Parts: sequence; C-alpha cells; structure tokens
Amino acid sequence: MNNVKQFFRYIGKYSKYIDYPLVVTYIVLCLISIIMVYSASMVAATKGTLTNGIPVSGTYFYTRQLVYVIVSVAIVFFMAFFMNVKVLQTLRFQKLMMLTMLVLLVATLLIGSNINGSKSWIHLGFMNLQASEFLKIALILYLSFMIEKKRPQVFKKVSVLKFPLILVGICITLVLFQRDVGQTLLILMVVFAVILYAGVGIDKIIKYGSIIFIGILLVGGLFLLLGAFPNYLAARFSTFTNPFGSESGTGYHVSNSLLAIGNGGLFGRGLGNSILKLGYLPEPHTDFIFAVICEELGLVGGLFVICLLFYIVYKAFILANKTTSYFYKLVCVGIASYIGSQTFVNLGGISGTIPLTGVPLPFISFGGSSMISLSIAMGLLLITAKQIKLEEAKRKRALKQQRQGNYFRR
Repeated sequence: MNNVKQFFRYIGKYSKYIDYPLVVTYIVLCLISIIMVYSASMVAATKGTLTNGIPVSGTYFYTRQLVYVIVSVAIVFFMAFFMNVKVLQTLRFQKLMMLTMLVLLVATLLIGSNINGSKSWIHLGFMNLQASEFLKIALILYLSFMIEKKRPQVFKKVSVLKFPLILVGICITLVLFQRDVGQTLLILMVVFAVILYAGVGIDKIIKYGSIIFIGILLVGGLFLLLGAFPNYLAARFSTFTNPFGSESGTGYHVSNSLLAIGNGGLFGRGLGNSILKLGYLPEPHTDFIFAVICEELGLVGGLFVICLLFYIVYKAFILANKTTSYFYKLVCVGIASYIGSQTFVNLGGISGTIPLTGVPLPFISFGGSSMISLSIAMGLLLITAKQIKLEEAKRKRALKQQRQGNYFRR
C-alpha cells in the first residue's frame, strides 16, 4: 500500500513539469490513427486484399494498431516520468545502442522479409520489425552525443567526427542495401539537419555531403550493374510529372490518391464512406491513409491532421532554443526533422508533388515499428520539456534563496 502511495506521490510531484499540450496532441493523433486505420482497412481486410488474398476479420488491423498505440503510450509515459535522462548521455549506452542497430540491420538483410520490393522487415510473429525506423532515433541520439562530447573542436575541425560519420554511413548503406530508398533519404535528411544545426558550417556540409552523395551514387550504380535496383522506383519517377498519363499503369497509385483527395471536398463524404479505399488505393491503411482521411473528412480533416503534426515540429524547435543543454538541442532538432521530413515526403508523394517513395504518415499510418519509434521521439521531447521546467524551477529557488540571504544580511 505504501508503494502505491509513493508511486502516486511521485507522479503528482513531477506531473506539473509535463508539457501537456504536447501530450494532448500526441493522444489526439493516436486516436485519429486508430479510427482511420479501422475505417481504411475494415472492408479490404474481409476481402483479403491486404493479407495476400486471405480474408480476415474487419477488425484485424484495428486490433493490432490499438495494441501498438497502447504499448507506445506506455513507453511515452515511462520516458516522461521515470527515465533517467543521464543514461542517454553515457558512452556505454551509445555503444550498446549502435551495436544493436548494426545487428538488426545485418539481420534484416539476412533473414528479412521482402515486401513491395524492399527487404526491410523482420517477421516476429506479432509484428514486422523495421530496424530502419529505430535507426532514425539511434542516429539522432548518437550524433547529438558525439557532437556535444567533442565540442568545441568539432566547430574548428570536423574531422574529429570522422569515425562517428563512418559508422553513420555504414548504417545508411545497410538500409540502402535493403532497397528501401525512401527510408534512406529520410535518414539522410535527419543526419544533415542535426549536423547543420550543430553549427559545423555550410561549407563543410557541402564538402562532406558531396562525398557522401558521390558514395551513394556509386552504390546506386553498383545496384544497377547487379540488377538489384528496385523496378518500382524507376516507374514512380517516370510517372511523377503526369500520373494520369498512365492511369491504369505505373501512375495508378498516385492518380487514385488524387481522386480520393478531390472527392472529399471541404468536409468529406463522411467517416467510413470512402470509395477509393475499396480496392483502388493499394495501401489505404499505411502509405495512402491521408488520402482516405481527405476523402472521408475533407480538406478540414486533412488540415487538422497537418496542423497537429506541424505543432509537434514547431514545439521541438521551440524546446531546442529554450534548453541550455547542447545535447538536448540537437535531439530536439533531429526529432523535428524526423517528423517534419517524413510528413512532407508522405504528403508530397500521395499528392504527386514529389515522386512516391512509400513512407508512412507519422503517428497515423498502420505499423508497430513506426508508431513505437515516433513515440520514443515524443518521449524524448517530453523529457526535454520537463528538464527545461526543472531548470527554471531550480533557478527560481536559487534566486529566491539569494534574495532571502541578502535580506537577512541587511
């Protein structure tokens, strides 16, 4: 009984330091995800179009997403209240984290499942583990730790990051070998955002970025020579400028996505009333879920989701500017670029603004790896927000004690 009282006393003590607008935004996105995954998949699941022709219950994907959300919320709660943030800034943790990621990436290449032309998933029975999703978080933490550790030398001589960047390059190359071009580009965006914000310098970014870009081109050329370059990628680029020109062929996905978005109008056809999800959109519960949202909830519903995601990105940059910890600054910027770039790539792909790359919409699309990875990112933001408030409270107490001391000395 005493343990229970101590638990709630601890929760009550630190609850005032939690950033509740961020928590509410996260919870609302999770609820939208559960509802829209069910709406987008309930009919297709019963027909087997999303499960290799095997009919399943209409709640098949809904139930799994609900479990993913419950686990993710528990992770966020644990991180916000109980995680010792100093653990993240230890060399032992960083080594273990990166070693784990390398093992998972190599294991994906050896025993991973090939889905839609990419070998990016390890089938665990209860879920498909996508190591590249967790790699984003790992690289954000690793680069933030190494840059903070090597300050201020890194600003004068970027070569002090040579070995960390080589390790980062190996990880990205392993993702590219999985033929997952979309995730590779997203990870590169996150890495460059962290390095750029760190203040290494645009000239050095261009210099070393050019080396990495040439390396990627060489690997891509090797892929072409070996015939391992994904055929679907070339088709997506060829139909980028005019998807309706090959509406029944390679432009089928994007053209139907645009039709779904247009059908929704201002307020949508109503929840559950999407037509394009009935076999016309290839992945209505994952990559194309925003098209279903627009068709059922209209422009208003779509903009509401975008505003929620934008708020998290905006808040991450605000926290980066508030915190005095350089490590937390870079972590916040990395998370902002993670969520922001993935949102842009998903929305840009399904709307025909950029070539379709097949990445999930943050916090909304069906998927355990994506939801858990993004929830860890949210937990890191809440930890940062809590640390800022704790630091402010500590400064106020110190200032109050100083004033009281001056008063009694008089």
